Amino acid sequence: MGSFDVVSEVDDQEVKNAVDQAQREISQRFDFKNTNSSIEQNDTAITMATVSEDRLNALRIVLEEKLVKRGVSLKGVDYADVQEASGGTVRQVMTISSGISSDKAKLINKAIKEKGPKGVSSSNQGESIRVQSKKRDHLQEVIAMLKAEDIGIPLQFNNFRD
Repeated sequence: MGSFDVVSEVDDQEVKNAVDQAQREISQRFDFKNTNSSIEQNDTAITMATVSEDRLNALRIVLEEKLVKRGVSLKGVDYADVQEASGGTVRQVMTISSGISSDKAKLINKAIKEKGPKGVSSSNQGESIRVQSKKRDHLQEVIAMLKAEDIGIPLQFNNFRD
């Protein structure tokens, strides 16, 4: 019986590298001079701060470009509301989620049951989902179907076993 795991992981080192690259770029760009713009990372939360909302949008675009270049999917990114900070500045917190929440797991399991081929079973295993079938072709169909489905989080497929 073949199986594989559906997971949603983010490479923390790539996120750190993207934040470092974005910080380096905003320190050198003319349109960010004298704006006290900054990007700080604490685990999965990234705080962006600058003088105005239009500079904040530009800061967000720079960071998103760096994340995409480093292979980090923007599907797992959530933005908090823009907050007024001290000194007439604004800030926004961006969180990068990893792992499959129980709501998303139910959505994935439901999609596999409804649209997947017969004989395929799926079960939750913590923050991943194990998909099993006797036929390799059925497993590959499920992978293709999940890639086409818009679940709202980045999905990876690990431990493919025949």
